[in-house]
Order: sequence, then C-alpha cells, then structure tokens
Amino acid sequence: MKFGEEFKKHKVPEWTEAYMDYNGLKRILREIRQHKQKKHPEIPSRASQHRTTSNMFPSELSHQSSSPHNQRDIEDQVIDINTLHRDGSRQYFETNFLKQFEEGGEIEVMFFRKLDEELNKVNSFYKDKVEEVTREESELSKQMDALIALRIKVAQPNVDGASSKRQNASAMPLTGPDDGHHVGHRQHSAGDLEIIPVSSCSRECRKEANSNDNKEDPLEILDHVKINNTLESPISTIKGVFKDSKEDELSFNREELKKAEEKLRVAFIEFYHKLHLLKHYSFMNLSAFSKIMKKYEKTTSRRASRSYMKIVDNSYIGNSDEITGLLEKVEAIFIKNFTNSNRKKGMKSLRPKAREEKHTVTFFSGFFSGCTIALLVAIILRLESLKLLNKKEGMQYIQSIFPLYSLFLYTVLHMLMYAADLYFWRKYQINYPFIFGFKRGTELGYREVFLLSTGLSVLALAGFLANLHLDMQSSTQKYKKVTELVPLGLVTLVLVITFCPFNIIYRSSRFFFIRCTFRCLCAPLYPVTLQDFFLADQLTSQMQAFRSLVLYICYYGLGEYSRRQNKCHSHGVYNTLYYVVAIIPFWLRFLQCIRRLCEDKDKIHGFNALKYLSTIVAVLIRTASELKRQTSWMVLALVSSAIAIIFNTYWDIVVDWGLLRMHSKNIYLRDRLLVSHKSIYVVAMVANILLRIAWMQLVLEFKLHPFHKMTIITIISCLEIIRRGIWSFFRLENEHLNNVGKYRAFKSVPLPFYYSDDDDNKDD
Repeated sequence: MKFGEEFKKHKVPEWTEAYMDYNGLKRILREIRQHKQKKHPEIPSRASQHRTTSNMFPSELSHQSSSPHNQRDIEDQVIDINTLHRDGSRQYFETNFLKQFEEGGEIEVMFFRKLDEELNKVNSFYKDKVEEVTREESELSKQMDALIALRIKVAQPNVDGASSKRQNASAMPLTGPDDGHHVGHRQHSAGDLEIIPVSSCSRECRKEANSNDNKEDPLEILDHVKINNTLESPISTIKGVFKDSKEDELSFNREELKKAEEKLRVAFIEFYHKLHLLKHYSFMNLSAFSKIMKKYEKTTSRRASRSYMKIVDNSYIGNSDEITGLLEKVEAIFIKNFTNSNRKKGMKSLRPKAREEKHTVTFFSGFFSGCTIALLVAIILRLESLKLLNKKEGMQYIQSIFPLYSLFLYTVLHMLMYAADLYFWRKYQINYPFIFGFKRGTELGYREVFLLSTGLSVLALAGFLANLHLDMQSSTQKYKKVTELVPLGLVTLVLVITFCPFNIIYRSSRFFFIRCTFRCLCAPLYPVTLQDFFLADQLTSQMQAFRSLVLYICYYGLGEYSRRQNKCHSHGVYNTLYYVVAIIPFWLRFLQCIRRLCEDKDKIHGFNALKYLSTIVAVLIRTASELKRQTSWMVLALVSSAIAIIFNTYWDIVVDWGLLRMHSKNIYLRDRLLVSHKSIYVVAMVANILLRIAWMQLVLEFKLHPFHKMTIITIISCLEIIRRGIWSFFRLENEHLNNVGKYRAFKSVPLPFYYSDDDDNKDD
C-alpha cells in the first residue's frame, strides 16, 4: 500500500483537518515536476528520476558526497529555517528558500510556505492536546486519591485518622518525580502511592503499619469528596428531582465502591485510548514529513531533507515524550489496580483487538441470500398453483396470515437498510462506532448485519411457505392447530436468540441493543444519549410492526387462533390499541426531548418535543376519524397530518441533516459534504419530502377491498422504513461533521468523585 493511502486510512476521522496536508503538498510537487519537464523534456519522470540523478548532476553529487561539512553547506544554501516565538512559548517555523530567483523557484517557495504552515498547524494541535491530557491526568490523579481512601475506609470501616497514618496504602502516581517536568508538577499525596485492592487491604495495611507513621493521612481526602450523582438510573433520577445538589455524601459501602471503581476503570480506558491516538497522530505526521521531503529531493534533486527534518525532529511534536511516559504509567496503574496485576487481561481491556472479518460470514451471507431468493420463488409458484389470489377464500387466508409475517418483513427490511448505512458510513469514513458508543472491537459491520438479516428472512419465508403448504393440503388438516403456531414459534425463537445469555451470535451487540431499548422504554428516567434517541427515531418508522405485535397478542391470546384476525377486529379494545400503540415511539421521543430540555436548557429540544407532539396529535385525531367516520374529523385529520408532515420534513432536512444553508458555499446545502456528488443531497431531500407525503395515504380512508388496503399499508410502511434508512445516513454524517468541527474524537466519561473544595477555591 502506498504511504498516501496508508496515511489517509489511519487518520482519526475527527482530526482529519489537523493532520499534515500530504496530498496538498504532493500536488505542489507535481507542479514542480511538470514545470521541469516542460523546461527540460529530457528529464525523466519521477518514477525513474532517482535512478538517473547521478548521471544528470555528477559534479553536484560528487561534491555533496565529499564530506559531511560540504554537504551541510550545500543544504544550507537551499533553505534557511527561522524559529520564531509567538503566543508565549509557542514555536513557529519559517523557511526561506534561497533558490527562489531560479526559474520555477516561485513554485518551490510555495511548497516550503505550505510545508511550514502544516508543521506549525500540527505542532499547535499536538501541544493543545498534550496540555489537555495533562489536565485530565491531574484530575484522574485526584480521583485515584479518593478511590484509595475509599478502599481503605471500606476495608476497615472503624479505622480512625491516626491509625490510617500507620496503615497508609500506597498508589503508583500517573506522574512521578522523575518526569514531572514533562506533564506538569504535582505535589505528592495519597495518590502518589501504590493502590491496593480492597481484598488485600487489611493484610497490606498490617504489613505497613510500622513503616508509615509519618505519612499523611489518606482518609482526610474523604472529608472533601462526594459521589457524583449523574442521574444515570431511574432511582437516581427520581431522587434528583427532589434535590438541588447533584452530589451525594459518601456512604462507605461496597456497592458504592464497586460503582466508583467501574466508572474510574472506564475513565482510564478512555484516557489510555486518547493517549494511544495522540501517539499515533505524532508518528503518522512525522512519517508524512519525512516522506514528503524525500519526494521533494527526488523531484528537484536538491538536498534539503536533512536540514528540514532536523527542525521537525527538534519541534514539539518530534521532541516531546510526555505521551509515551503517560502510556507506560497508565498501563502500570490499570494492570495493578483493576486487573489484579494480570497484564494480559489488562492490556486486553486497554487495547481491544479489532473485529476480524471472517470468510464464514461472507459464505453464509451468500448462502442465506440464495436461500431467500429460492424461497421467494417457491412461494410465488405455490400461490400460482393454488390460485389463492383468484379465490375469495384464498384472499381471506392471505389477509389473515400475512399480517403475522409482516413483522418479519419490516424487521428484515430495516436491518438491510442499516447494513447499507454501515457500508456507506464506512466508505465515507464516518466514525459510527464512536458516535454510537460501541465498545471497541465489538461493533458489527455491514457484513454481519447483512448475515443476520438474510438469516432472519430465511426463517420467516420458510415458515410462511410451510403454512401455505400445510394449511392448503387436505391431508394435513389434522395438523392445522400445530401449523398455525408457526408464526408464534418464529417470534419466540427470535426472542430467545435475542435474550440468550450465552456468548453466541454477537452477544455484546445483542445486549447493547437490549440496553438501549430498555433505556428508551424507561424515558425520561435515563439520561438521553445519541444511541438512545437514534434508536427511538428508528422505532417511529416501525408503526406497523408495533401493530403486528398487538395482533399477535390478540390472535393467540383468544385461544382460537384458527385464522381469527376478523375476530380481533371485532373487539373495541383491540381496535383502540391497534391505533394508539403507533404513538408509543413518538411519545418516547417526546419524553427524551423533555429530559434533554431540562438538562441542557437548550430551546431546540423544546421545539423538537413540539415536533413529536404534533405527530402524536395527528395520529390520535386520525384514530378518532377512522372510528367516528365523520367528515369533520376527516378534515381535522388532514390538517393535523399536514402540519406534522411539514414540521417533520423541515426538521429532517434543516436540523437533522444540516442542509438548506442560505450562505453556504454549496448552494442550498452546507459547507462540508462527505459525498462528492452534490446531486445525491438534492435527490435525498426530494425523496424525503415525497415519502413523507406518502404517509398521508394512511390518513385518508379510501373505500378499498381489505386485501388491497392491506397491500397499500404494507407498501407505504416499507417506504417509510426506506426513508428512515436514508435519513439515518445523512443524520450521522451531520453528527460526524459536527464532531470534526470541534475535533471531538472521545466520549465524555463521568467521573465518580466530586471534590467539594474545588468550587471554594474558584470563588477565592
């Protein structure tokens, strides 16, 4: 792989603009080469130029190779680099190209000016990030101090201040005295000692009782520490409603300690990941500068690489070693204190392996796809052979059995759209694992999701074909009660696989989905994260799937599930639930918006809540219209639905996608676009509008045959799922670009402890 491709592949997506513009410098080098080839046609191309340089410039090369001093003199005659100091201690570099009066020299001047801009940009960004992790290191050190004291207190509840001085457990610092000049000075405290697990604290404390009489009392820290109440559970949320403070007093129990350790463990893992990416950022940029200077030498046959790379190596990004030191210390702390000195286990948590793409996934995806096509053909042939669609009894049978299987249709279609989104997110380098908060190494790719969707489609189609074959055969009528349980059996099988506790069929992803679903259902008792409201938005497009679930309850709950859908519709409670259940996803999103409005105090969440409230009102009025069948209710249903459609369409395009910017350099789009073809955005906006309007079809009560009405509802529901899939891609693209604009590549991890004297110090 060429370095340019490797450089692009290994960039942190949110930091793309902070990397050295390797391709931009290559374009300038191409201009230099083209100019030289026009002036000297006999000069070979860049690919062969380095092999013939000695023949072209023999005197120069022999003079350069005569001695290191002569070579240095010649290089110094090519470029002269000045080091400037701005903004305090920040270094800025400015290169003077000494051959600018030669023909074509103005292009090389432009090259070095661009090179200096990139070096200054990279240095400035790297220094800002190092300062950021230094502040975070200081905060983690204070958190670790509190954790040590809490461990001691929990292990020995009756220990007092005097005895704790004799029983002082020690913890390894993030920054020791030998490297304090790199990452900031910090006075030694309990956090500068070695952390001891709770299980061994008593033994270690007795061992150190006689040797630490003069140590500072670590338990004094607990006088200034409270537990952060982040309102992450329903109970904490309810308690938080009746309390003004978001901090709780320490209770010194093992459950509290366990939660604090888990939070700090996650914080250390995220901090280590940040350090690792910063180290990789430094390495890739230094490699890029080295590669581009080698290309410059090959293109111009000027010896300037060594002089410039000396400046690069002496710059902040080339000379600093803070990140390396922090990485080593974080590894040592984490392994000793969170994995009981098990290095293999600790490094597995700190550096999880990326999911490997297996050939078996590709094979079974192709196999299930072939089976799906074969089953579809078999079902069509079976329907034609039985002439079911030409008979009244046959249409009634399809009308009764198809709604049960439509649940699988909507689910499979949604999974296929999600697989397509994953493919395009990956193609356009949208960092969806970070945005969704997937645990590194466990996220599913489009191949895995496609495998699951095709596998589910095979199960559903096989069940549907079995029903067609067994229900229509006179010889199998005695098995009628058994065959009618096939749809229920398929739903049960899917639920069993979804909630299976064993480590099979992507357990981590299944549990992630279950956890997000549960948080959505419990809104607004949980804090709203992107994955929560993104999933709730997906559920709003599964109106008919929710109705199918209600049908399952009614169909099999009656005890007479022999093609009894008509009996379900004869129940008033079922009819009410059939329509009201469709507002549940919109109601959940409404509650999530209210929660975010209360927490963030941002009025945009209030407007978003009104958007979902308008949809709820439209659905309820439409329900009343269909039940009462009066012209006045029909008019109200049309008006309310039209308002909801306009509101939702505007929000999709302007707010969620960030398009239709009036002063954008891309007319009626936005400044930054990941898809190169602008027409794609126009097509997506038009498609969204048309598919939103198609939803109006569900409002109008046309006098159609029940079979035809069922067909129309199914088609419109599928179109809504497709619209949601299109919406998902551009919604995540906009979220990714917002993260890129803020260089936000890491999630915010809540810390367990709050130092009550911090605010007092600020006030002073």
